[in-house]
This record gives sequence, C-alpha cells and structure tokens, in this order.
Amino acid sequence: MTPEDRDISVLIEPAELAGVGAGDAQESNTLDEDNRLKPAFVRKVREALEAGERDVVYDLVEPLHPADIADLFELVDADERGALARAISDQMSPEVFAELNDHVRELIVEDLPADQVADIAEQLETDDAVAMIEDLDEEDREAVLAEMEPEDRAAIESALAYPEESAGRLMSRDFIAAPEHMRVGDLIDYLRERPNLATEFWEVFIVDARHHPVGTCSLSWILRSPRTVALSDVMKRDQTLIDVGMDQEEVALRFQKYALISAAVVDVSGRLVGQITVDDVVHIIQEEAGEDALLLSGAGDGDINEPIRDSYFARVRWLIANLVTALLSATIISSFGGAIEKLVALAALSPMVASIGGNAGTQTMAVTVRALATNQLTRTNTRRILWREMRVAMLNGATVATLIGCATWAFFGNPLLGGVIATAVILNILTAGIAGLVVPVLLDRFDQDPAVASSVFVTMITDSMGFFAFLGLAVASGLVG
Repeated sequence: MTPEDRDISVLIEPAELAGVGAGDAQESNTLDEDNRLKPAFVRKVREALEAGERDVVYDLVEPLHPADIADLFELVDADERGALARAISDQMSPEVFAELNDHVRELIVEDLPADQVADIAEQLETDDAVAMIEDLDEEDREAVLAEMEPEDRAAIESALAYPEESAGRLMSRDFIAAPEHMRVGDLIDYLRERPNLATEFWEVFIVDARHHPVGTCSLSWILRSPRTVALSDVMKRDQTLIDVGMDQEEVALRFQKYALISAAVVDVSGRLVGQITVDDVVHIIQEEAGEDALLLSGAGDGDINEPIRDSYFARVRWLIANLVTALLSATIISSFGGAIEKLVALAALSPMVASIGGNAGTQTMAVTVRALATNQLTRTNTRRILWREMRVAMLNGATVATLIGCATWAFFGNPLLGGVIATAVILNILTAGIAGLVVPVLLDRFDQDPAVASSVFVTMITDSMGFFAFLGLAVASGLVG
C-alpha cells in the first residue's frame, strides 16, 4: 500500500490529550447530560454576582460556548443581567448577542451605551443586527445608528425599511456574486485576494450585466472544476429566487419544499440584493411553529422572558372574548330551564356533550391550521379535505356516542336518555369537524391569521351546539314532559 492509498491519520500528542480531558472535565462541571447548564453552576455565578466578585464570574463564564452564555442570561434574574454583562463585557461577543432571547437581548441592549451597541451591531450579520436594533425605542435606535459606520448604517436602515417578518428583514447582505463570463480560476483568485468578502457561504451567485441572478455555483463544483472553465458552463441555472417582500413563513416553506441551503433575494426589479441561508430558516420554522400553537391558545408570545404587562394584555383579551361567547351557551341553557328542573340528569350530562365537541373541534382545528401553514390545504383541495374531516367526525361520533349512550342507559336506567345523548354527541362532533375546518379556512381567505381567533369561534360553536342539541332533543323526544 502506497502512502497515497492510506487514510490520512492525525496524531494527538499527550499534552493535547490532557487538554481534551480538562475540557471534558470543565464541561461536566457546567453542563448536564441534556447539554443544559447545571443549577449548581448557575448558583455559583449568582453568588459571585451578589458578592461583587467580578473576577470569579469572569473565570466561571469564560470557558462557555456563546450559546451557553446566552442561556445563562436567561437563567439569572432580570435584575442580575446588567451586572453579569458588565462582569464579562469582553466576552459579550456578537455570537452571544445572536443567540440571546429577544426579550433578554432587548433589556441588555437598553442597558449598554450606544457606542458599544453600535460596535456589536457592526460585527453581526445584517439580519442579526437588525433583530437587535429594531426593538429599541426610536431615540435609542437613532443614537446607535449615529455611532455606526456609514456603510453599516445604510445596510441597517435599508433592512428596517422592509416590513417585519419579511425576506428583506431576514436576508443577509453578505454574499458572493460573480459575472457569468468569469472563469473558475479567476473566481478562486478573486476570493483569495479580497479579505473583506463574506467569510461564510455555500454557493456563489452568478449574475448578468444587470446584476440579475442567472444561476448558482456550489463551492464543491468550483473546487472540482478546471480553472479555465467559464462559470456559465458549470453553474446551475434552475434556482429559487426569494422576493424581498415575501413573508418569512413562505420563505421557510420554499426552503423545505426545495431542500435549499441558501437562496438569492431579489428586489422588485429582479436585482440581487441579499441571500437567506438555512440556519436563518431553521429559526423561522421553530418560531412560526411555536407561534401558531400559542396563538391557538391565545397566550400571546408565550415567552417566559416576556414582560408581565405584555403577557397580561396578550392573554386577557381572549379570556374576555371567551367570556362573551360563553354567554351564548348560558342563554341556551337558561331557555331550557324548565326541562332541566324536571330531569336533573340533563344538567349533569349536558357539559359532557359540549366538552366532547370542543375537544373534537380543537383536533380538527389544529390539523387545519397546520395544513394551511404548510400549504397542504389550498383552494384546490378544500372540498376534498372537508369531506375527509366529515367522515372522520362521523366515525369518531359513532364510537363515542355508542360508549356514552350505553353508559348513560346503564347508569340512569333510561334507554331514551341514552339515545338522546348519543344522538347529540354525533351531531356535535360532526358540527365540530366542520367548524374546525371551515373557521380557519374562512379566516385565511380574508387574509387573517387562522391561528389567532379560530379557537374562540370553534369553542363558541361546539359549546352552543352541544347544549342546544342535547337539551333540544330531550324536549323533542318527550324525555321531559
């Protein structure tokens, strides 16, 4: 076997092995098996902060990864975060700020002088810098922008001009673009000779004379192609272009559908103005999924670091809305007061019918909201999905109705009562299946977020239908005279 045929091996010196062991020991003292900071470590940091021992705090935090430092800020009390930031000021790298929770970062940034915030923003990717600056008060934002270099300030102001949660806000302006007539060797030399270019990228965007993207070249193609080959001969012409005004949720769907690593962002004239990479999209997917789940429950942002006042206002409005819709159910119950007085079992059983319908409606609603968010449910297949959900509801209704009808008959010794509640359950679950699909779809058709108010309307429909169907059937069947 020749040296060329053998696998390349790396020899690790004993001293290096000792260093690895020391690192592992340090990690075992700070992180648990789930890669989270240990309570004992956090307690040491807090005790050192309380004692004013900034050197101890620095020594404890210094070995941590930027993401772990960001986690530490979330784990200490809000009134300790300023002291922690001052104790480890030279460790507050752009990487740490990029990993910080939005609410935590906002509090820390407000506590820092404008020149220091500007210095950090200049070292961040444009999208991360925008995320840090956009939530500041207008006065503080202008103070930070005034401290920045003109080029960086222009990039931030340009990004802030785009709507929130749009591709223009999300994109990075650090990318590599090359003319289609350039050769592979010339591109490699160009990248090596200019240190101020983007340092992290996976592909080069090929543009025409108008700076319109016409294709892409992955780094693997560039490195494996002869130097004399023109980029136009090795580039991939099919590409997914992102409009600057596209909503970030739609951007994430494009990345997921076409398995993208990065994508070019173009303005209204088709010029290349930025790029979006998969690491940004992973964050969007996580954010949007959590946002929809929280909107369904009316819990606002649902962030444990969100100010109490913001959480209060976000949640109480939906509780009030539920209170208003509950009045409809109360009105229906009161209209059957005479029947309930004659057969107390109606009062005991009617909440079960409403509750079962509410749960069924929530199931269908959750599936529908997810399908709308992922573009699985469109105008083309709405009728087919509605028929599918109706069949699922009928099967569920028949199963649950049989169980509750037999149990009611056995417990109260009244077969008619069992039949009435079984029929009411079937009707309410069928209603829940239809409402759970139709309500989110209608909200989506009117350009409203289907996750925001769907639960209020679906709950109102299933509760009202549950009480009305059960009590109405009880009267109509002659169960109560």
